[in-house]
Amino acid sequence: MHVTKHPHAFLTVERSGETLVIDPGGLTPALTDLDGVVGVVVTHEHADHWTPEHLRRLRDEFPDVPIYTTAATAAAAPVETTVVSPGDAVRAGVFELAFFGGTHCEIHSSIPLIDNVGVLVDGALYYPGDSYAVPTGVDVAMLAAPIGAPWLKIGEAMDFVLEVAPRAAFGTHDGTLSPAGLRMHRDRLAWATAQGGGTFHELDAGDTIDI
Repeated sequence: MHVTKHPHAFLTVERSGETLVIDPGGLTPALTDLDGVVGVVVTHEHADHWTPEHLRRLRDEFPDVPIYTTAATAAAAPVETTVVSPGDAVRAGVFELAFFGGTHCEIHSSIPLIDNVGVLVDGALYYPGDSYAVPTGVDVAMLAAPIGAPWLKIGEAMDFVLEVAPRAAFGTHDGTLSPAGLRMHRDRLAWATAQGGGTFHELDAGDTIDI
């Protein structure tokens, strides 16, 4: 399974000639070089995780592809989607998807909380969206760990990685960080990953890692 980190929170996963798209949001300027898309996951409604233009482009190019997301995102989306909730499990092409979580991390008490679903791909790759929802009972081979956000405190991000204890991890949701901030946060998550015996990988946009 090949995992590619794209700008900010956008990921693609490839296996057996098929592709899963995760969170193609507004900090990704264009969706290029996508082949064999069999599923799309949008973890929640915020614009840095999806745009109407990106979903229309995916629907036009891959008319039958299922798009899995929350009820609020589905209501706002310009294309047909499938609503999923924590505890759901579906199959998209060759990929087995299981959903966890339920609530976006709090940005501030003045901002209402929204729904969020984390996704576990093939029992191996876990991406929590904008949450610290832990996939209980799962030996996570690779964690895509949020590393920078308005809602993120690095100590809490470290605690999340410590609790998941993945065998490997990389940072995502990094589009708002300066180079210096990214360096500091990567160092902190590398330490947390190592405490469980795992390896932290420093992936920049366009980098790919195999599971």
